[in-house]
Amino acid sequence: MKKIKILTITLLIAVITMVAFFGVYTKVQNRMENQVKDYSYGMDLRGSRSIRFVVNNENTTTIKDSEGKVVEDSTNLTDEEIAQKGYVKEEKPNNSEEVKTLENYKKTKEIIEKRLEKSGVQNYIIKLDEQSGTIAVELTENKNTDRVISNLSSTGKFEIIDSETKEVLMDNNDIKRARVMYGSNSSGTTAGTTVYLDIEFNKDGSKKLEEISEKYVKAEETPKDESETQTSTEETQNNAEITENTTTDGTENNEETKTNEKKITMQIDDNEIMSTSFEDPIKTGKLQLSMGGSTTDQKSLQNSIEQASNIANLLDTGNIPVKYNLEENQYILSEVTDEQIAIAIYTIIAIITILLIVLIIKNKVQGIFGVISYIGFISVFSIVLRYTNVVLSIEGFLAIAVILILNYILVTKIVKAKQEKIYQGFFIEIIPIIITAITFCFINWMPISSFGMVMFWGIVLIMAYNAIVTNNLLKIQKGKEK
Repeated sequence: MKKIKILTITLLIAVITMVAFFGVYTKVQNRMENQVKDYSYGMDLRGSRSIRFVVNNENTTTIKDSEGKVVEDSTNLTDEEIAQKGYVKEEKPNNSEEVKTLENYKKTKEIIEKRLEKSGVQNYIIKLDEQSGTIAVELTENKNTDRVISNLSSTGKFEIIDSETKEVLMDNNDIKRARVMYGSNSSGTTAGTTVYLDIEFNKDGSKKLEEISEKYVKAEETPKDESETQTSTEETQNNAEITENTTTDGTENNEETKTNEKKITMQIDDNEIMSTSFEDPIKTGKLQLSMGGSTTDQKSLQNSIEQASNIANLLDTGNIPVKYNLEENQYILSEVTDEQIAIAIYTIIAIITILLIVLIIKNKVQGIFGVISYIGFISVFSIVLRYTNVVLSIEGFLAIAVILILNYILVTKIVKAKQEKIYQGFFIEIIPIIITAITFCFINWMPISSFGMVMFWGIVLIMAYNAIVTNNLLKIQKGKEK
């Protein structure tokens, strides 16, 4: 029984170590991808992206006819052609002087911060020039940086308009919140997962949505020819679906039908999301938009999730009151090279190896089991740092070294222990370190907070892991099993 328990714990540690250092790979499409989350690194280790937004001081030129309506496709018209047709050219500033205020600059900065947080960006610096309104942002470089910057660059102006008259029916002020939802379907040929953008409207918005859904009702379709089969598109009360049969101008590519239905168009920053009409009045105050069809393909599903998340982020954080231009977008290389990081890691590994050999030489069999437990601790610690979203900076790596030393001291005490009460004395000795770690966690400066968070989770793991694994493993080996 004793050997079975020791073997079980040892195998479990071996499995965790394999997962921590080599990962878990599954086949996605035609490639193998590691499903174990990667570490989050600070700007001092992985470089950063520096972006700067400046207030747009340009003018927009519009051409209107004699009735005051905007002329579409007027880009190629010359001044002579404009005069001959009786059109009028108007220039309007993208930002009026009334818009360019300190209050709006501060509001824009707040919206950008919210978008960064909702995008999962933990390590960033944002500064506002209160005189010019220029906003500078620096964030850690990673695979999501371009998507995040694209999100920050959007004004986020949401509108539901009449597809024909272009009258604005609803806007950002009517939205309460937006979120991403999932739905599964295992029936027929549509098996898979569907991603939805769920838009919940406030009290006034819910009332407007109900009125609009009563007015813009889906008309009954009459076949163009008696030989054609009448088709219909299934729509629920709360679900308007974006499908592959909808073109960019909102028209359907199905068989030609004679309809007189009125449609609404949803758009963000004047870019159309979808055009649709309603089958029944919506009284719930919620609208669900299907981001693509049901799918089992992980890549397609991830793309739909990203698309829905980006839109939800914009709708949730509000409309930026000032139009900005992205003037600067450059990568800043880290001063710490990969070679320097590798040297530091190999040095730590070498020191740990020497210490573990010393532990075995001095304590024989007990030392071997102490080494096994110590390796397991390192593996579990590496996984904890990944899934608690700790941002690793240079100071964070220093904290890792401190934790490994503290754990080695405790393991050595457990291996040599002749009495049971060793934990109490150990943790009393490191109380100042515990207090410092907790304090550093609440300091809003990345190098210090990184050190504090690594120390905090390391100390928690030292307490839990050694009490559960190291202590019991050595007790079993000594034959002192309770």
